Amino acid sequence: MAENYREVFATHPRDAKNYDTQRLRDEFLVETVMNEDRLFWNYSHYDRLMVGGVVPVNKEIVLEAIEPLKSENFLDRRELGVVNVGSKGVVLVDGTAYELDYKEAIYVGMGCKEIIFKSCDSANPAHFYMNSAPAHIAYPTVKVSREDAIVIELGEAESSNRRTLNKLIVNDTIQTNQLQMGMTELHPGSVWNTMPAHTHSRRMEAYFYFEVPQGHSICHLMGEPQETRHVWMQNEQAIFSPTWSIHSAAGTSNYTFIWGMGGENLAYGDMDVIATPDLR
Repeated sequence: MAENYREVFATHPRDAKNYDTQRLRDEFLVETVMNEDRLFWNYSHYDRLMVGGVVPVNKEIVLEAIEPLKSENFLDRRELGVVNVGSKGVVLVDGTAYELDYKEAIYVGMGCKEIIFKSCDSANPAHFYMNSAPAHIAYPTVKVSREDAIVIELGEAESSNRRTLNKLIVNDTIQTNQLQMGMTELHPGSVWNTMPAHTHSRRMEAYFYFEVPQGHSICHLMGEPQETRHVWMQNEQAIFSPTWSIHSAAGTSNYTFIWGMGGENLAYGDMDVIATPDLR
């Protein structure tokens, strides 16, 4: 069993109101997602969603079960979504090789035994970002290229939130149990994502920010709509958003983020929108 994990425990919103900056960061932020030659997981008690990443440089990385799963193989009772945010890499699933280029994804179904991650060029390695959720049905493993994604143009430049939404691992493209993943790209001059803000008590969400230019940062907004908080984030960092929390952000530049969700509803549009003037 690999010991490369930490547990992220669920928090009541009444408790979160009293958190200072450091406590917010300790409870929700994943400061280091990408580790060279080491796959590290953040095992959340919010819908048991897991967030992890790895940069294979000097060796291939084998996906191993972690102790909280109490299973022989990582995917004995789970499903996995992977998005490559680095140079070209390969994911081997029970001997079948799937090549992932920049911003391509793969869904790996429950029951797969041997999962291996490797870079095509160690000098320019892949950066594999991963989400995993519990599963009860074994669905097929599917690669999702940029051409396979459902692409939606959203927002307006005048409100600084012109963005391109790419649905990658969603029920409109492939079969999953509960895992949903996609990628939103902010256009130059736009900084706001997911605005107006919303919540969805049927599922939780995690955000992973990348393509944040050097010297720039993301101000991620969370908390109840009437009790909002913020966390400053950097490139290739992630954050957990509980079911009771909004999840939105503004950057000091445009950027890209990957959203991943777990819960009981697979409908992407199932959300409770919060009117911007109602935020506190």
